[in-house]
Amino acid sequence: MSSTDLPSRAETVVIGAGAVGCSVAYHLSELGAEDVVVVDQGPLPVTGGSSVHAPGIMFQTSPSKLQTKAAYYTSRLLSEMGAYDEVGGIEVARSEERMDFLQRRVENATAYGLPDPQLLSPAEVVEHLPLVDEQEILGGYYSPTDGRVDGIAALQWYVEHTDAAFYGDTTVTDLDVAGGEVRAVETDRGRVECDRCVVATNNWGYQTGRMAGLDLPIAPVEHQYVVTEPLAELEGTGGSVGDNTAGLDVPGNRDIQEYMSEGPHQPVGRDQDNSLYFRTHGDSLGMGSYNHESLSVDPEAMGANSEERQASVRGFTREHWERPTHPNREKSAKQAFDELLPASADAEYAVTENGIFVFTPDGMPAVGPTTVDGLWSALAIWWTHSGGYGRIVAEWMENDVPRLPSGPVDTGSVHVRRFEPHAGEKDYFVDRGAKRYEQVYSIVEPRWQPEDHRGLRTSPFHHHQRELGAHFVQSGGWESAQWYDSNADLVERYEDRIPEQDGWQGINRSPIEGAEHLHTREHVSLFDMTSFSSIVVSGEGSEAFLQRMCTNDVAIDVGQVRYSLLCNEGGGILADVTVVRLGDEEYMVTTGGGNSPGIHGTWLREHAPETVSVHVEEGAKSTIGLWGPKARLLLQRCTDADVSNDGLPYFRAKRLYVGEVPVVALRVSYVGELGYELWAPTEYGSRLWETLWEAGDDLGVRPMGGGALESMRLEKGYRLWGTDIDTDANPYEAGLPFAVDTDTDFVGKEALEAAREAGIDTRVTPLTLDDSTDVVLSGRPVLKDGEAIGYVQAGDFGYAIGESIAYTYVPSEYAEAGTSVEVLCEGETYAATVRDEPLFDPGREKILR
Repeated sequence: MSSTDLPSRAETVVIGAGAVGCSVAYHLSELGAEDVVVVDQGPLPVTGGSSVHAPGIMFQTSPSKLQTKAAYYTSRLLSEMGAYDEVGGIEVARSEERMDFLQRRVENATAYGLPDPQLLSPAEVVEHLPLVDEQEILGGYYSPTDGRVDGIAALQWYVEHTDAAFYGDTTVTDLDVAGGEVRAVETDRGRVECDRCVVATNNWGYQTGRMAGLDLPIAPVEHQYVVTEPLAELEGTGGSVGDNTAGLDVPGNRDIQEYMSEGPHQPVGRDQDNSLYFRTHGDSLGMGSYNHESLSVDPEAMGANSEERQASVRGFTREHWERPTHPNREKSAKQAFDELLPASADAEYAVTENGIFVFTPDGMPAVGPTTVDGLWSALAIWWTHSGGYGRIVAEWMENDVPRLPSGPVDTGSVHVRRFEPHAGEKDYFVDRGAKRYEQVYSIVEPRWQPEDHRGLRTSPFHHHQRELGAHFVQSGGWESAQWYDSNADLVERYEDRIPEQDGWQGINRSPIEGAEHLHTREHVSLFDMTSFSSIVVSGEGSEAFLQRMCTNDVAIDVGQVRYSLLCNEGGGILADVTVVRLGDEEYMVTTGGGNSPGIHGTWLREHAPETVSVHVEEGAKSTIGLWGPKARLLLQRCTDADVSNDGLPYFRAKRLYVGEVPVVALRVSYVGELGYELWAPTEYGSRLWETLWEAGDDLGVRPMGGGALESMRLEKGYRLWGTDIDTDANPYEAGLPFAVDTDTDFVGKEALEAAREAGIDTRVTPLTLDDSTDVVLSGRPVLKDGEAIGYVQAGDFGYAIGESIAYTYVPSEYAEAGTSVEVLCEGETYAATVRDEPLFDPGREKILR
């Protein structure tokens, strides 16, 4: 409801009354939250943000399950409002490569449950979109539930049907943050004290974050859109242009909002080969273009509405429309549109704009609790996903579990805390945001890597790795070796066990990865684990604290190691961790790299009592995985400590010296072989590598990269958080009941007990392909009798077992070993069989020797 008098206090303040802020407020109210206030610098409902200048096109299919699920929820919600035109969406192909891409669209949509995805012939496309020149296309992808949102109507509906109080023309001037928590929102109409605050300012997200001392990597970029004068080819389909915004306060050019509020009568379309999209506006045609160089906007210079302009709209730059300035496109937007939609060639434009919207460095949203207590982020979200993320954030805030009606969701890829420490530097996130803009409609290859801002974080082993011909990939800013050219000679040794990987699945792969896998199984290898993180938990009450946070019993002896999980209140897996007891009141908790330190470390820190210190040692330790049947022999050569099976048993830890280097040695292995993790202070890292390398020369020691690690861990069935396990799975579904001790009290226990009592309906299981050595890719549907029952979480070739592996979650009735299923990948249907795990060394003879 719209209000006038700004209160001096509210439980929750939402900053931003666009698509996302309104959705968060609506869902909070639906969940029972009271005393919610929404403020925006612009008038209501036409605030001047991207929600009201956007053409509202909604294509739901994405390689991301979360994005697809959020989009589908949004389309259903908007339909209930009466603010959604479900006209369908068609993506056309003008190249063979794009036709292959559209097949992936069908597979992603099938995997994630979108209704009736279809590939169309050129003639079938033109039946739906008669303005398209059939000779210009090879086919299309059709999603019947795609469509268009009437942005202003949806925002008006939110204001009228939400219990929250909305205040337009209210500019936030500051956020009062003290003692690490948000206290109040300062505005030009007064101060509003609050317990919680949601930043939903999108284009102004960086500026709003700075008010709280945060560097949120939100990069605004300009984007072009035009609407033609009425076309003869669309005669008779005109609507109510001129009346759509009657009675509303509209900043800047009212024509933009008038035409954006006019709905389509044909499917919305995309020509991604030329970075274009289009829809009808009554008897006019709207055309949008990413087909130009990235036009980044200084995130500190977004400005505000005025009588002359809408805050998130810039003047149309005709040169970017008529000249080819996109680095990967040969044609300009106008030339490509003239060919695809000939009726537009000579049309005059009634409306033009360079609208602004935002990108993060990885192109995904930034949602969830920030590092400021009580301050939440709901940023970098478009109309397409706004309803879904509003529900997710509201559930997270109210019930501690991010979820949609279909169930819990995995937020690791969108969590605002996922960003590495350097991501808030403005040049970095503006450059990366510009690159993501460039890639919006590009075909991005598997394992694609950026070229800019490289070498930011390197381990002390980096110079040794470069000398060995490491092929580096970037993860969380770290340079991590995927394989080593120095191991090319191993390919010939194992060539009969390394099948070729052709086509899309083989891009950015190397047979050297398979050779490193097999060498490690037979000899010994060094793996750089420096990007992994240790979290030191110490102080009075450390044991009780970790016992509360961990699902397993961590009341263990000094020197003992235990695998455990961290769960949220809903029993979803927040992390899998290795817990090492180093002293009476000192533990080391190890977790992965990438987004793990920011998400998992902060989770522990914010739950710790005052007597317990939680220190995330990101980058403070250099770590080597020493793995393979000769690992003990090599390590014993370098230390006076007893590392025999009796002296350092499996899942035990010991402080020792490797040469002169002090290390904490963990008898654990992520590859299913005899092995150790050697954790040392970073300054000793180079010497640690050199010591082991020289001592292992006659043992055939080799470096090993991340490609071999992935295939080895899948053979052994070891989980990877963010891939096989995450917050949308509980430990029982994930096949990890051994990591849950219900004799202890921990976060999420009640939910897990209820889930176990109700019965586990879905289970993780490995599949192997029956008649193929191809690698199947994640996000591809697993079928039974032609119906999707799951999708591939991770896939690779198991070089030691000689079979292609895929991990998936399926309904429990299909999880029995021997069940025949199929996997659809790149248009090919592969026969596969459910298998018991682990596929490699089920008796653990190798890891325990």
